[in-house]
Amino acid sequence: MGEGREDGTYAVPETIQRAFAIAVLPSPGAAPDDHDPLGELRELLRTGGVETVGSLIQHRAEPDPDRYLGRGKLEQLKEELEASGANLVAADDELLPRQERNLEAALGLPVIDRSAVILDIFADHAHSAEGKLQVELAQLEYNLARMRGLWTHLERLGAGIGTRGPGESQIETDRRLARDRIAKLRRRLAVVERNRGVIRAKRTGSHLPQVALAGYTNAGKSTLLNRLTGAEVGVGDRLFQTLDPTTRSYDHEGRTYLLTDTVGFIRKLPHQLVEAFKATLEETTMADLIVHVIDASDPPERRADAIAAVDSVLEEIGAGAKPRVLAYNKLDLLDPDRRRSLLVGNGEAIGVSATRGDGLGELRDAIAHSFASTLQPMRLLFPYSALGRLSELHSLVGELEREDRPDGVLVEARVPTALVHSYDSFRCG
Repeated sequence: MGEGREDGTYAVPETIQRAFAIAVLPSPGAAPDDHDPLGELRELLRTGGVETVGSLIQHRAEPDPDRYLGRGKLEQLKEELEASGANLVAADDELLPRQERNLEAALGLPVIDRSAVILDIFADHAHSAEGKLQVELAQLEYNLARMRGLWTHLERLGAGIGTRGPGESQIETDRRLARDRIAKLRRRLAVVERNRGVIRAKRTGSHLPQVALAGYTNAGKSTLLNRLTGAEVGVGDRLFQTLDPTTRSYDHEGRTYLLTDTVGFIRKLPHQLVEAFKATLEETTMADLIVHVIDASDPPERRADAIAAVDSVLEEIGAGAKPRVLAYNKLDLLDPDRRRSLLVGNGEAIGVSATRGDGLGELRDAIAHSFASTLQPMRLLFPYSALGRLSELHSLVGELEREDRPDGVLVEARVPTALVHSYDSFRCG
């Protein structure tokens, strides 16, 4: 999809490439007429700077193990490629190395798969040092089975006597260099993860409610974070605009909440990325509550696929049982009838427009209500010598019912269960 960088990753070239999209799918069944099964691949390619000039779908139980497409469909693809002007073929699945090689040999064009497209986008969007390390690790692991001399430039890192075994082939050298680089990246990421753990422990120690925004890529999570907290996280109409988690705070009814924006999920997310970004995704597992942001403007079929993909990844990273609030975003793109029918059919879901700011008050209330069930009512008397503890409690729980008495300050408060024991000495009655 692009030329190799010196760090072993790929970059999208400046000249627009023209891709022909292909997929193998089960029988179409009762799929709605307006459902485009290759719509997401087209959007991924667009985000990567590649124009889609044609598409072909074969319906069969599973892809051909050697060529992905059956022989007849492969011949049809050759004819359509000639008429399309495509200079690249993109498959909507992760191809086996032999499938990729055989397709390229049969078509005479470069062939990339869905995973390569996603990895390329991640490489383009990673800005932090950690993000770049994670993407490089994922790309190296993905490409290890597809060795084509991508890492021969790394030979200089191990140049010297004893670095090449007798009779060692170039491909063996490349694989050894790649494995050495993978080991080095994992060590560096382990250090970064420890540092992240220290920061996470400080946040946990503050006992402030922690909320994570999770959802399909491009659902509007970063825009929502900006609206709720006043942050200025970069946003854009591209898949995977945000890779690095960002945590900001906001106040509601006298209580402070920590809100974290996380990397977007996607259907068939390459397992290399789930593994490489596990530390980042753990921000979701450490949250007390997940706000699942859903793009309300998506067609019903695509929206259902997106919800299922997010549920699947949350289960995979161990956050499947976390309490959740559903937030249907981009309601401003729906007409009143569609908006009404969407919310009526989805129980306690909240409808919002992060762009216009609609529904944010309801969302804040829903978040507060979710945390209210974890609070325990307490009647506490703070002597005047312990007003520092009262101030601490106020910062944690927000508004208090307060009565000044000769022997101290009597308050009625709802205290997080984890903190109840630390205020036992002030219980009154």
